[in-house]
Formats: sequence, C-alpha cells, structure tokens
Amino acid sequence: MTRLIEIRVEDHESAEWAEATARAIGDRDLRLAAPGTPAEQIDYLIYNVDSGLTDFAAYGNLKAIFNTWAGLEAVLGHVAWPEHVPFCRMVEPGLTEGMVEYFTGHVMRYHIEIDRFIADSAAGRWQKIAPPLARNRTVGILGLGALGQATAEALVNLRFNVRGWSRSPKDIPGVDCFHGQDGLQRVLEQSEILVVILPQTPETIGVLNAQTLAQMRRGARIINAGRGPLIDDDALLDALRTGQIAHATLDVFATEPLPQDHGYWKNDKVTVTPHIAAVTRADTGATAIIQQIDRHLAGEPLLHIVDPARGY
Repeated sequence: MTRLIEIRVEDHESAEWAEATARAIGDRDLRLAAPGTPAEQIDYLIYNVDSGLTDFAAYGNLKAIFNTWAGLEAVLGHVAWPEHVPFCRMVEPGLTEGMVEYFTGHVMRYHIEIDRFIADSAAGRWQKIAPPLARNRTVGILGLGALGQATAEALVNLRFNVRGWSRSPKDIPGVDCFHGQDGLQRVLEQSEILVVILPQTPETIGVLNAQTLAQMRRGARIINAGRGPLIDDDALLDALRTGQIAHATLDVFATEPLPQDHGYWKNDKVTVTPHIAAVTRADTGATAIIQQIDRHLAGEPLLHIVDPARGY
C-alpha cells in the first residue's frame, strides 16, 4: 500500500523540500500527497511550525511527524499533537556538519589568536607571541547530545583537552564527561574556551548567569549556538566589561533578529552571527526523514522522538 507524505513548511521552502523529498523517496512505495489531499489520508508529515499548522485534529491516520528544525522551543507549549503520534526532531548530517564546522572554526579562531593578529596587522604591530598547542588548551562543551558529541569528537581529533557537561551521565571516548551541578562548576572552572549547545528547557534557561560566569577562568571565551535564553545577556555584558570573559561569539538570541539597540551590537568583545551555525539542508534533511520512514515501515523504533516533559 502506498503511503502518503505531506510537506507543511514555510512557503518559500516548499518547492525545495518537495524536490528533495521526491529524490529521497526514489522507487519506494511512498508518494508526496497532491495539493488538496484530505488530511485523514496523510500517513507522514514533514513539518515546521512556521507553516502555520498548529492543529492536527484532521490528521486521523497520521503515523509520525518529522520536524525540519532541531530546536523545539517554538513547538513545545505552543503546538499540541496527538499523544499516540511520534514527533521527531531533526538530526541530519548536513545540520551536524554545519554545527561542527561553526564551533571548530571559532574554537580555532580563539585558540590561535586570530583576532589579535588581525588587530596587530591593522596597527602595524610586530608581537611574536605563539599560541599553545591544542593539547595544552582546555575546551568545555555544555551539552552532549548528537551535536555536542559530534563537536567533542572533532575537537578531540584536533588534540584539544575536552571537558563535556550534560544533565545525565555520558561516556564519550577522549572526553572527560561531567554531569550535575558539581560537574557544571568543574567544567566552567577548567574551560579556556566554552562551547554552548544545550537545548532550551526550564532547567537550562540562564545556565550562564552572573554566578556561573564568575566561576569561569578569567579571560575565557564563549561560543553559543545552542539557544539565546541559555545566557543572561546583562550578566554576560557585565562579565565582558570587567574582562572576566574576554570575548563571546553568539549565534542565537532571546529575540531574533537581534534588536538594533542591543548591547551586543558594536561591542568589540562580541561577534554576532545571524543564527546560521546550523541549518537543515533540504537534501540531507529529506534523506534523513525517508530513512526514518523506512525504519517505521520495517517495524523498527523511530529515532529522536521528542519527550515534551524533558523539553527535547
């Protein structure tokens, strides 16, 4: 029996997702639903909340919903789906590769002091100060989910000393893993460069605040591509002003686009990037979704099912 897939994403992305999904389907017994197909005939839904769909009541035979985004804060608490229908967050190679490249690039930027050499070059200064080797530099990672683990593995391969923290215990080769409040403090105290890639949950909002920023090594650098509310903006601006934190690279913000009057703009101790660290590519995303459907049709459990109680 042919199974029907409906795509409900933002209008400007619909054609790209339709083309990519059709390619990923290949000769499988799956088909994209034609426009106007009754909702009760849809088996699988490729979805993001910016499509405007928030009520799934008409989708009486839905087998699974596949979110095109990795982040869930726009969904949880705002969109309700039938309890018996799995809602899967996006984990796909393109998104992971993009995030790893972003974090690795900015870690290396801080590690080899690129900003200092750019400033010296502009000022005509010759300062022969060599950076340490990676094996003598400690990088902390807050968040050891799929993206955090991939980032940790890349940094381990570059020979950095990597310390990781997560809510629950993890075991990653080459990474000193910590959990719990005591573990968080140990990672903060040891990190010269801190990578932040936690999900946004009630427990993680404001995880970097005046108290925790004060626990970090003076002059540490921060790279946040998790979620904006993980950081208390006022506390970070104050830590940057005093030199407790030397610099921050921020890709995500509590309000996006970042308001023009925000203190991060035109701050020479802050690098702002416009939420581009990791985006879902339609081609790799569609392939990941079709592989999920393959699992479901084979009677295997779906991966990356969202638990609303945990927030991810």
